[in-house]
Amino acid sequence: MENLNLLPESYVQAAWFVGALLFIFGLKGMSSPATARKGIVWAGYGMVLAIVATFCVPGMQNFALIAAALVIGGAVAWISGKKVKMTDMPQMVAIYNGMGGGAAAAIAAIEFAKGDAHSTIATILAVLGAMIGSVSFTGSCIAWAKLQGVIKKAPRLPAQNVINTLLLLVTIGLGVMMILNAPADNNLIIGFFIVALVLGFIVTLPIGGADMPVVISLFNAFTGLAVGFEGYVLGNPALIIAGIVVGAAGTLLTLLMAKAMNRSLSNILFVPMDAGGGEQQAIEGTMKEIGSVDAAALMRYASKVIIVPGYGMAVAHAQHKIWEMVEILEKEGVEVKFAIHPVAGRMPGHMNVLLAEAGVPYDKIFDLDEINAEFAQADVALVIGANDVVNPAARTNKSSPIYGMPILAADQAQNVIVIKRGKGTGYSGIENALFYTENCKMLYGDAQPMVGEIIANLKTMG
Repeated sequence: MENLNLLPESYVQAAWFVGALLFIFGLKGMSSPATARKGIVWAGYGMVLAIVATFCVPGMQNFALIAAALVIGGAVAWISGKKVKMTDMPQMVAIYNGMGGGAAAAIAAIEFAKGDAHSTIATILAVLGAMIGSVSFTGSCIAWAKLQGVIKKAPRLPAQNVINTLLLLVTIGLGVMMILNAPADNNLIIGFFIVALVLGFIVTLPIGGADMPVVISLFNAFTGLAVGFEGYVLGNPALIIAGIVVGAAGTLLTLLMAKAMNRSLSNILFVPMDAGGGEQQAIEGTMKEIGSVDAAALMRYASKVIIVPGYGMAVAHAQHKIWEMVEILEKEGVEVKFAIHPVAGRMPGHMNVLLAEAGVPYDKIFDLDEINAEFAQADVALVIGANDVVNPAARTNKSSPIYGMPILAADQAQNVIVIKRGKGTGYSGIENALFYTENCKMLYGDAQPMVGEIIANLKTMG
């Protein structure tokens, strides 16, 4: 099918540029919960404009295939987006991110297979984009499988870091050969992609769930960079700007989250968190149980309550019940705030999304730096399914794998109530010293029914 030539090339370039600006405005809007929805809409407008402009590129062909891909991909995204549970959102983000990396790698593969002459810079960027996109694709697929429960454990190969290093060196070596021998032989291209895909698989496989939010953010940055590099190869400013902006934002977020865990990226990728490693101090004391009646009374007659949500809240779908409980407490004059740790949940902003879904106002949600000083003045800290982010061992136990990690100071509240399904450790496998402190009481059970019992008791207290 012949190109329609609806617009001069300068108009197409201008449309791509405007689309890229809309991506930037959208990303800026997504930096705040209050403007996130508008940001997504603006970014959506930018994507629509970029797609329409692409149809008008001089020399463009295969419109039927492009339209079919848009219809199929759009339908899959629409249906899955409508059906996905909020608790499954992390794995959806992971797999969609992986698709972006895979698309960038596929673009590079097609360019290599065509054998067209490119400048040395374009060839280098194509190879880098192909490598990064391939690693992001398989790595994100593994992240999805672990979050979805398809992969139950985090197996670690013998000499894992040696294998990782060798695969990386081989990938780089093959990439250099492709650059020096451009246009490269098909066997060299195939070998390069196979090793790059295996690298993403092997590197991600042993990483535990406690590190998964950082890994998802890192692969998001990888995908952005890969898209930006391939945009240069294709001469598409929208891909260049959007990809580099996403890559930069993802990199910054990854570093901030790693800092929030007091772990470097090299530790996260090559030194998995080991709950059994080292000589850890024995935890003194016992876990003390509390009933829903007493828990309700502590909060009903408190002046200030700080709620710390974690992944357990997401699993139990308890966010709506929690907000119902907060509304009752506030009617009785209790001040209630939410404290969010940067790595709470299974993806960046996971808890914020869940609370927003339940209708919790943004001005009641505070991050670690904003809220930590207030725990000492709180009558009750209610911890719902969170573990490492409130573990005081991060401050006191130098042998703990999480020592030095900034935590929410829930232990400094006058009373701490922890809603937890059982006495087991959290996702990282590290025992929580908070549960054994004198001011902490355990309310065992799934968060939704337990909060439901608290609500019922609050209503009888009047």
